[in-house]
Parts: sequence; structure tokens; C-alpha cells
Amino acid sequence: MRVFIPLSLAAAAAVALVSAPASATGVIKCKAGPVSGWKTQDELTKKLTKEGWTVRKSKVDGGCYEVYGSTPEGDRVEAYFHPVTLEKLYVARRGEVLFRKQGY
Repeated sequence: MRVFIPLSLAAAAAVALVSAPASATGVIKCKAGPVSGWKTQDELTKKLTKEGWTVRKSKVDGGCYEVYGSTPEGDRVEAYFHPVTLEKLYVARRGEVLFRKQGY
């Protein structure tokens, strides 16, 4: 028994497969050296909480720490921080870039 897949469905599946790896990493890349030299995600969460942020989730993405949370102003954002210095590199809200460190 042969199964025929409409061309448009096959094309959509191919596009999804090709684009999936591209979306696996974020918009910022950090050259932070070995993980042994990084500060912990817990340290970043404590620092941000002190500054008035609310951290819902954090993870490593592109060699940076990616944080989902809210700024002190109440904006729900996706933000990237350098794992060695914990410096803010990028902050975006619903696709709108609120902050981007020069060079990143």
C-alpha cells in the first residue's frame, strides 16, 4: 500500500525540519571559556532578584545564561547574561529588543 503525501505538506515538514536546528540556540552567543570558570545560575538569580527582577526560568543557551522573567519595571522578557561576569547582554519583550550590549 502506498501512502501519498500532498506536496505542500511534505514541503512544510521539510521546512520545519530544516528550521528547527536554527531555533535551538538564541540570538546571543557567548565565548565564556570553560564551564568551570562560570558563576552559577543560582548566583545570577540572586543578583537579579536583588535588582528587582523576577526569574521564572533560566538555562544555558549559546554559551550564555538565558533568563525568562520580569524586569523591575514589570516587563515580561527574555534576557541573556554572560556566565562569567553576569553582565546583561540582551533583553527582549515579545520580539522587541529593549537592550542589546554593543558587540553582541
